[in-house]
Formats: sequence, structure tokens, C-alpha cells
Amino acid sequence: MFSTFQAIILGAVQGLTEFLPVSSSAHLILVPWLLHWQDPGLAFDVALHLGTLLALLAYYWRQWLEMGLSLANGQKLPRRLLFLLIVASIPGAIIGLLLEKQAETIFRSPLLIAIDLAVMGIALWVVDRVGAQRRTIDDIGLIDALVIGLSQALAIVPGVSRSGATITAARMLGIDRESAANFSFLMATPIIAGAGMMEIHKALRGGLTAQISWGFVAAAIFGVIAIAGLLRFVRLRSYAAFSIYRIALAVLVAIVFFARG
Repeated sequence: MFSTFQAIILGAVQGLTEFLPVSSSAHLILVPWLLHWQDPGLAFDVALHLGTLLALLAYYWRQWLEMGLSLANGQKLPRRLLFLLIVASIPGAIIGLLLEKQAETIFRSPLLIAIDLAVMGIALWVVDRVGAQRRTIDDIGLIDALVIGLSQALAIVPGVSRSGATITAARMLGIDRESAANFSFLMATPIIAGAGMMEIHKALRGGLTAQISWGFVAAAIFGVIAIAGLLRFVRLRSYAAFSIYRIALAVLVAIVFFARG
């Protein structure tokens, strides 16, 4: 039986890990796997993603309003940012549709997730350590947006992390830590919204339950906490702590995997 307590825990996990560069998809697979919890199902998964979408809209509503109004009032910077976000979203959307079945089957092996966690953790640490911080979000150009968008497509594989891949790509391009996170989070809005809208009709067939509602609320609350916390953290510190966490989790998963035979 999938309980309300489990729903709240998984909602909190989704809200935190969607925005921290540690892979939400990996955590939503690994937490039930490690604790022998029942699979909560598609409806619950969709609710968690819609909860993180609400977190994004709650945190960035001013920016999205400015970008929307820029189509009418001609403000250059918000309109340019909106165009770049659209461009950056296209590769992830296309590859996500092409590899949707694989993402739901062969990519979900705990051992493969452990490898992805470790590899991406090392990549994030190296790129963040050597990458310059001379550029802001206003300096991102068309080629930058395409590169970051292509990196987002890697997140179809659990363990890679959408925010981890996009932040790593942005840091590789010399974009400062806070701007890399902001662009990554703004990019997440259309991707999460599109994925949620595609699946919501399937999720609603079974009706809303208390577990789905609590998971949605927890994902939204902890999503806002994660966004605000990460932005505050990287103003003064590097992403090294998240790299260490990813590698430590990868080692734990590998140990449990081989111990269970």
C-alpha cells in the first residue's frame, strides 16, 4: 500500500532534486528501490512534475510576465531571453519524444543510474572548477542556447540530471554559477509543462487521491526551497558539494545492487 507519508517524502524528493543538480528521475527510482516501496504509478509521477512546475512559476512569475509582455512592448532583453529559451527547449523536446520508451525501460537499471550519477558528478566538478565566470545570463547567445539545449536532452537518462547537464554546459561556456542556474531553471518551465500536459489526461483517468494531492503540494513547496537555496548557495560557493553527493550516492547504489545479487 502506497501511503500518504511515502507520498510526502517522494514529493519532497522530487521538489528538491528537480532543481539541485543531482537527478530527480534517479532519486524517484532509487528511493522506492532502496526502501522496497510500491511503485506509485503514472498519475503520481505527473502530479510531482506539475508540483515542480508550480514552484517554477511561483518563483519566476515576474520574469515570465516580462517576457510575455515584451512581445507587445518591444523590450529587447526579455524578448531575446524568451527566444533563447524557446530555442534551447527544442532539442530536449525532440529527443525526449524519440527516446520516451527507452527512458521508461532500459535506462532505469540502478547500476546504470549509479554510473550516470558518478560520471556526471565528475563532469560537473571539473567544468565548474576550471570554467570562467565572465558571462551573465544577458550574454547568452544563440549557439550557447543550442549547446545548453542539447545538453538538456541527455537528461532523458536517469542519473544524468536535467539541471546538472544544463548547468555544466553553461559553466563550460563561461557563464557564471548563478546565471547558469537561472537559465537552467527558466529552461525547465516549458519542458516540464509540455511533458505534464502530454501525460495529464492519462493521470486523471484514475481520479485524484490524497496521496497524489500531498505529493503535488510537497513537490511545489520543496521545489521553491530548492530554487531559492541553490541560487543563494552558488553566489558564494561552487557546485563541488553536489558532485561529491552524486559520487557518494553512486557508490551506495552500486554496493546495494551487488549485495542484493
